[in-house]
Amino acid sequence: PCSLGSDTGGSVRCPASFCGIVGLKPTYGLVSRYGLIAYANSLEQIGPLTRTVKDTALLLEIIAGHDWRDSTSAEKSSYLPDLDRGIYGMKIGIPKEYFGEGVDAKVEKSVWDAISVLEGLGASWQEVSLPHTQYALAAYYVIAMSEASSNLARFDGLRYGLRQAGEDRDWHTTFSEIRSKGFGPEVKRRILLGTYALSAGYYGRYYLKALKVRTLIKEDFLQAFKQVDLLASPTMPIPAFRIGERINDPLSLYKADIFTVPINLAGVPAISLPCGFAGQLPIGLQLIGPHFGEAAVLRAAQAFEGATPYHERTPEEVV
Repeated sequence: PCSLGSDTGGSVRCPASFCGIVGLKPTYGLVSRYGLIAYANSLEQIGPLTRTVKDTALLLEIIAGHDWRDSTSAEKSSYLPDLDRGIYGMKIGIPKEYFGEGVDAKVEKSVWDAISVLEGLGASWQEVSLPHTQYALAAYYVIAMSEASSNLARFDGLRYGLRQAGEDRDWHTTFSEIRSKGFGPEVKRRILLGTYALSAGYYGRYYLKALKVRTLIKEDFLQAFKQVDLLASPTMPIPAFRIGERINDPLSLYKADIFTVPINLAGVPAISLPCGFAGQLPIGLQLIGPHFGEAAVLRAAQAFEGATPYHERTPEEVV
């Protein structure tokens, strides 16, 4: 009935969207990261994956809150009491940068249909702008890979990680072989790129610049939430692609995260819930809230879920 995922750039919301279930990326710090293997610790957050919004709210109620073992964790609110209060009078912003080129036509139609449902439930909507969205992917991957390079350095087979049986040789050879066999191609790619971005002569050109862009993206969200209560967008720009279809084209894979990574850079909460189908493939609606605005995000998601049948349907039932 429920599971947990770690969302660094969309790894809770992306599978939720592709699988037709509910996935929440909480505000950074709402859920303790104690026990989570650090990949990019300034970005990642543990969140629920469930079949319904109410289950997500219930699980969040259990896992959220301050943990003395994680100095970045914060106190929680309560999410269940106002879950069914409705969204009459709520203002929803539609980021113009999250629609148009690169978005599958069926995805765009389903999300606009979902916005119409929210409007019918008493919410209003207006267009807003998040002008630095175009730089989000580049900034995210520089920051995430740099942190991965640093965090995964401890997995050397001597202190943490895989340890190969057999005779140890000199330190350099043993270390290299362990990391070569213990990490897959994508992890190796990210470690190498991160190490490059952090190296002497390139730190200021890449990592420091990415941190500055991150600040601008966070400011975009802060300004938007001065006008509206929530933002609505597609979770993913396309329905699920076939297994292995993009494995040899990393850039194409990375570009699929265009609507999820800005949320991690800003540290705000976002939920993905089913809002339609493209043939047999589920489509996700993403609702984004201000910092520690999970209660409003869950309320809107619950209202939408109660007015639509998508959470009850499986791909096999869709004609």
